[in-house]
Amino acid sequence: MIFRQLFDSVSGTYSYLLASRRGGEALIIDPVLEKVDRYLQLVNELDLRLVKAVDTHLHADHITGLGALRDRTHCVTVMGEQTKADVVSMRLADGDKLGIEGLALDVIYTPGHTDDSYSFVLPDRVFTGDTLLIRGTGRTDFQNGDPRQQYESIFGRLLKLPDETMIFPAHDYKGETVSTIGEEKAFNPRLQVKSVDEYVNIMNNLNLANPKMMDVAVPANMRVGLHQDDIASRGWAVSAEQALALVGRPDVALIDLREQSERERHGVIPGAIHLPYARLQENIMAGGMLHELAKSTAKQLLFYCAFGERSAMAVQAAQDVGISSARHIQGGIDAWRKASGPLSH
Repeated sequence: MIFRQLFDSVSGTYSYLLASRRGGEALIIDPVLEKVDRYLQLVNELDLRLVKAVDTHLHADHITGLGALRDRTHCVTVMGEQTKADVVSMRLADGDKLGIEGLALDVIYTPGHTDDSYSFVLPDRVFTGDTLLIRGTGRTDFQNGDPRQQYESIFGRLLKLPDETMIFPAHDYKGETVSTIGEEKAFNPRLQVKSVDEYVNIMNNLNLANPKMMDVAVPANMRVGLHQDDIASRGWAVSAEQALALVGRPDVALIDLREQSERERHGVIPGAIHLPYARLQENIMAGGMLHELAKSTAKQLLFYCAFGERSAMAVQAAQDVGISSARHIQGGIDAWRKASGPLSH
């Protein structure tokens, strides 16, 4: 496995680049906006293709690199389903898998620092965001934080992992880079408590100043969505209500860009062809399935995804290679459901 721990000294943030092999797909966890050029340089040097950018939670101390990475690489942005961000391409829930080629991370919901905090687990390591830090835990006094929830996330979920599991947090301010579950059980002063009430008392009396960037970072990180209006202004979008009249027509091919786990949880628009976004380029190039479908049948290609971000990027990519019939459902399956569109499971 290719694994790089990257540090932003201004905010004390760790970002993590993972891939299973050189030349393969990669994902990055908790990217910082100011470091995007460095991430992309490293991706290029390691001959990787960035396909997913993930935030463990809505950050208050730096502006996320999710939107910039999406704009520059067309990667999928990922957060937990509780996030207050306007649009992310994919929203995960407890028990999901966060997957790229050759790697699958277990997704566990670990609220407490914020109400949208998640951790991601590989067999030998866990990315804990700000839930569990090295010799500390994330504060619980803003963004719907809750010390009782955090106690359960730590003691009921994270500390149940094997003692040798390495911990890679989203922040450190003392120069520590990695710990283990066993170490934190033994030496983390916040965890040497005899009850949840004792933990709550500690967390409620930290009296910390707000993060310096909080008033800037939180609003910015809630507005990271791709501007789908740009695609609509070119006439390449249909509303969910308009799509209702198109589904089932012989001159329309409906293309579902979501991953299989999303289809299983949220349902499928009847009659849709499943072609995951990760395989888009091979499908729209000459000889690819979508290219040949559009060329030989003159069907309109109508893309959709979860919230419209992947499908908007797909429309642009298809138009760029000459598939002029490509359109997408603005707002994705989320808008379709709100319009009472039929779904099959």
